Amino acid sequence: MFPALETELKQEVGTLPLRELHRNPVLLDQKTCPDPYEDFMYHHLQYYGYFKAQRGSLPNSASHQHVRKNNPRYGLSGSFGEREDVIPDPLQKEKLLWPTCLSSAAHRQIEAVSRDPLMLSSPLKSRQLLHDEFGEVNPCLREPRDLFTFFPSSGPLQAPRWPIECEVIKENLHHIEWVPPQPEYFYQPTGNEKLPEIVGEEKGTVVYQLDSVPTEGSYFTSSRVGGKRGIIREPAVTLQGPEDNTLLFESRFESGNLQKAVRVDTYEYELTLRTDLYTNKHTQWFYFRVQNTRKDTTYRFTIVNLLKPKSLYTVGMKPLMYSQLDANTHNIGWRREGNEIRYYKNNTDDGQQPFYCLTWTIQFPHDQDTCFFAHFYPYTYTDLQCYLLSVANNPVQSQFCKLRTLCRSLAGNTVYLLTITNPSRTPREAAAKKAVVLSARVHPGESNGSWIMKGFLDFILSNSPDAQLLRDIFVFKVVPMLNPDGVIVGNYRCSLAGRDLNRHYKTILKESFPCIWHTRNMVKRLLEEREVLLYCDFHGHSRKNNIFLYGCKNNDRKYWLHERVFPLMLSKNVPDKFSFQSCNFKVQKCKEGTGRVVMWRMGILNSYTMESTFGGSTLGNKRDTHFTIEDLKSLGYHVCDTLLDFCDPDRTKFMQCLAELKELLKQEIHKKFNELGQDMDLEGNWSDISLSDIESSTSGSDSSLSDGLPVHLLSMADEVNQKKKIYKKKKKKPLQTRKQRNEQYQKNNLMRELKLIEDTPTQKPRFTVSCCPKRSTNSSQEPAPDMKPLWSRNRYPATKRGRATMMVYPSLHIYTYP
Repeated sequence: MFPALETELKQEVGTLPLRELHRNPVLLDQKTCPDPYEDFMYHHLQYYGYFKAQRGSLPNSASHQHVRKNNPRYGLSGSFGEREDVIPDPLQKEKLLWPTCLSSAAHRQIEAVSRDPLMLSSPLKSRQLLHDEFGEVNPCLREPRDLFTFFPSSGPLQAPRWPIECEVIKENLHHIEWVPPQPEYFYQPTGNEKLPEIVGEEKGTVVYQLDSVPTEGSYFTSSRVGGKRGIIREPAVTLQGPEDNTLLFESRFESGNLQKAVRVDTYEYELTLRTDLYTNKHTQWFYFRVQNTRKDTTYRFTIVNLLKPKSLYTVGMKPLMYSQLDANTHNIGWRREGNEIRYYKNNTDDGQQPFYCLTWTIQFPHDQDTCFFAHFYPYTYTDLQCYLLSVANNPVQSQFCKLRTLCRSLAGNTVYLLTITNPSRTPREAAAKKAVVLSARVHPGESNGSWIMKGFLDFILSNSPDAQLLRDIFVFKVVPMLNPDGVIVGNYRCSLAGRDLNRHYKTILKESFPCIWHTRNMVKRLLEEREVLLYCDFHGHSRKNNIFLYGCKNNDRKYWLHERVFPLMLSKNVPDKFSFQSCNFKVQKCKEGTGRVVMWRMGILNSYTMESTFGGSTLGNKRDTHFTIEDLKSLGYHVCDTLLDFCDPDRTKFMQCLAELKELLKQEIHKKFNELGQDMDLEGNWSDISLSDIESSTSGSDSSLSDGLPVHLLSMADEVNQKKKIYKKKKKKPLQTRKQRNEQYQKNNLMRELKLIEDTPTQKPRFTVSCCPKRSTNSSQEPAPDMKPLWSRNRYPATKRGRATMMVYPSLHIYTYP
């Protein structure tokens, strides 16, 4: 300490009131406490070590106010020392109150100041206390950014975690975004396309094969960064020299999927896709790399184990190709390539489910190039993390976009939750905001959902007036990647539980389906706070072109057809991409576990699944052209634009769409009855007709078979069932009631009586009937004429040895079995 400075401080604060000294204990001096309260506070502060001065100079007046306010040494601008009764504005008074939620780090900072007044000569070095432009401390806490910032401003991102069975190469792949200058038209079949016969590895040469891939019968156990431990082996063949033109395949990277490659001719290869991990199905998504290419040479690739009988490849869809040399030299990214494209049934029959083949030819643009092929534009977990890192480090966007961890996936990867809204001026205004919930990539192979989500986020986080308006009136809850594990390992539909997550939104298995369980729980809590206007889950579709929505038919007459207004508005805003005719609002039993239906049953009227094609558009100016990345991103913007139309206080557009929907429904009903050969008066109460009768099923996917217990529980369930069977075999007869035992005993006794009668020589029996426990001794007495023998109720036969010639039955006694 500096004695001169300490003396000066004591002289300057000698008249401060004790309540202010309680807020800033370093200002206490040696004056005497004037009242019991101040005496108590003196002992209190002294006990905790905040005050070690004498009591002779404790302050008792506010005459020193102007001294502290004008003394720059404190750097506090009177915030801690001003009296509460001189603050005229109640709001300002509330802002100046000492915060009660200081972290331990802030407390340590203040304690250091209290022990060393020299620190007051410069602003406090705390990230949690706000400073004004003069370097003075304002006793208001900064928002704790560390709770939301998951990414360091410098350094590596959180590395993806893989199942320990998966081998992963140590290369970081990155593809540039690029929009083709010209439309990419569908392939037009000529009818002369070759259908290669599947040869297999018996007649070909295996040039690439993954062995350590978990399949059906195994289940996920643990994960680690980098996947499998040990040295990563080379699954591809080794080139014999510069003249060796064998292609080198690779897929052990994020979202990659290729199990095996067989060279069946010089420039012809048969490819086998890896099924979703821990399953034996869902082969649709592919993404792999080839090296050692030759320019102007026609190669043929044939994928031999696809499972869907129908595909967009039959109507002109082309695979995607990416040239690394073109990207580096000409800034050209993914483009549609391929000729002689055919999708057909595999001719091999192994007695299991039938397989289908996709074949195409290609000419590589460069020699010795590195090229990639994909089913659709890849969007990996690392791509998402890079995007979220840019948002977190943006000083403007981070003010209204808060990033949190929704949960951890089975493999331990973070499932991110974004909350996007502008700060509200009052609590009432904040509570009045409605919510919108958006999610994507519950099916990892449907990367088009991520590109739509990226377009939405680009717009809603921008400084556009419409985006600012949306943030003012809504709270957006966004889960951009629901199934990060599946995205990382290159699955098409399933998580590491081996199940389709979009069939398990009703699950209670929190540990097996954490992403879905926490999403549903988040929406449930949100519904308790505010109304959720809209829920939409972004998907991809492999059998239909264009973009469309699946919704849920509302049964409330008050909101009849309201669930169709938003899709109709979207079709008007995007007439060349969105098809309202492809929308469907039927709730099928097999879709009860989907996010769309579960959220609708939780009370969200406008609950949708957005399906975007892997192919392209058949509408308007974009007819017969493939969708690009920019097309999908633009749809994210149009979702925001349509949301503004849907919520416009002027209900003109809404009512026009509702009237149009009623007219369209009349036409559909009339068409349906004409097909059935029936007449109907549509001027009557036609709105009572069930809409389910005129709608087709949402046959967009055949993944209902993915429902059921997660694979790691199946073996346990089988063991339990076996034990039940064994237990049933060994199980004794159940205990009977007293009544049942009496009836059974009487029945058995009756059977014995009948058997004795049958075995006895024919002779007129003599009966003795009595209602008393004592047996009648007059055995010669005949029974009354109207008295029927009651032997059926006797319990104990009275036969004795040596009396076989005459049966004597006992009297009727009523006993109960003990």
